[in-house]
Amino acid sequence: MRRTNAAQAAPVAPAERRSCGFATLYRKELADHFHSARFKLVLLLLTLAGLASLFGALEAVSDANASSSEYVILALYTLSSNSIPSFASFLAYLAPLAGLALGFDAINRERAQGTLNRLVSQPIYRDAIINAKFLAGVTVIFLMIFFVGILAGALGLLVVGIPPEAEELLRIGAYLLLTVVYTSMWLGLSMLCSVLCRHAATSALIVIALWIYLTLFASMVVSVIANLAYPLDGIMGFYNAMDNYQLQLTLERASPYYLYCEAASTLLNPNIRTVGITTQASMSGALASYLTFDQSLLLIWPHLTCMVALALFSFICSYVLFMRQEIRA
Repeated sequence: MRRTNAAQAAPVAPAERRSCGFATLYRKELADHFHSARFKLVLLLLTLAGLASLFGALEAVSDANASSSEYVILALYTLSSNSIPSFASFLAYLAPLAGLALGFDAINRERAQGTLNRLVSQPIYRDAIINAKFLAGVTVIFLMIFFVGILAGALGLLVVGIPPEAEELLRIGAYLLLTVVYTSMWLGLSMLCSVLCRHAATSALIVIALWIYLTLFASMVVSVIANLAYPLDGIMGFYNAMDNYQLQLTLERASPYYLYCEAASTLLNPNIRTVGITTQASMSGALASYLTFDQSLLLIWPHLTCMVALALFSFICSYVLFMRQEIRA
C-alpha cells in the first residue's frame, strides 16, 4: 500500500505540466473567442463582403473574355464589377480587422479585470499564457479565412458549373494560407500593443491608426517622397522615371499591405510573370503562356518569408515584454 501511494504521489514532469497548462489555456481562449460578440461580427462582416464580391465577380465572368479563360474559378476571386471590388481586394482591406479585433485587448483586458494575477498564480508556466492566446487567435483566423474563401468558391462553383482544376485548387489554398499569415501578422502587432498599453482603448486606437495608414495613406506618402527625390516634371522627368519607379517600389514593399496584395495577385493570376520592374530585355524570348503553380510560388517566396518574419517578430517582441513585466495584485 505504501508503494502504491508513493507511485501515485510522484511529481509530474515539467514537460507534462507545461503541455497540460498550455492545452487548458488554449481551449479556454478558443471558447472565449467563439462565444464573443466580436468574433461573430467579424465573421459576419467577412462573409457579407465575400458574398458581395462574389456577386460582382459573377457579373464580370459572364463577359465573353472572362469566360474564355482557362481558370474561371480563380477569376471569381480577382474579378470585380463597376461598383463592387474583388474578393482579394476585400480581404486585403478587411482581413486585418480579424487580427486587430482578436488581439488588441488580449493582455490589458486580463490585467484590468484582475484575472491576469490569478492566471500567473496558477501552477503553470507564465509563457503558456501568451503562447495560448496567440495560437488560439491564429486558429480562429485560420477557420474564418478558410470558411469565407471556401464558401465563396463553392457558391461560385454552383453558379458557374465548371469544376476547378488541380492548379486552381492549389492556388486558392496557397492564397488562403497567405491571407492567414497576413492576418496573423496583424494579430501579433495588436498583441504587442496590448502588452505595451495598459488600456484597451489606447491599444485599439494605435492598431487602427496603423491599419488605416498602411492600407490607405502609405502609397500616397510614398508617391510624394519619390516625386520629391526624382521629379517627373520638365526635361529631367524622362530620365528620372525609372529611378522614381524603383524608389517608389522599394518604399511600397516596406508595407505588409503592399506585399500581401502583390503576392495575392501573383497567386491568383497565372498571367503575372514578374513582380519587379518589367523591361523589354527581360521579356524578350518569353513564351506567351501561363505560369505554373510552383513558378508563381517562387515569385512570391520572398513576400511570404517577409510576412512570416514580421508576424514572428511582432509576437516575439510581445512575448519578451510580457515575460519581463511585473504583474501585481
